[in-house]
Amino acid sequence: MNNLTKASVLMVVMVAFFTGSSQAAEDAALLKDMTSVIALLGLPCGQVVSVVKKGDNDNLATCKDGNRYRVYLNADGRVVAQKQ
Repeated sequence: MNNLTKASVLMVVMVAFFTGSSQAAEDAALLKDMTSVIALLGLPCGQVVSVVKKGDNDNLATCKDGNRYRVYLNADGRVVAQKQ
């Protein structure tokens, strides 16, 4: 392989590696944020184990205890968690 090909392969591998790790960090932060939001609203949850993004500022959070909440911003700009 010539140097240009080696450099291109290395660049693709590095981009894939760093993109994957930053996505994992964002996912972990989102799980913690959703756990905090649900707890601050006084709803039973324990810990959020998965989040599905439904849209901008609209998520479906699944808790460790089995509860599921739609967490979104209402028309007034307030965070709401609605049991599903």
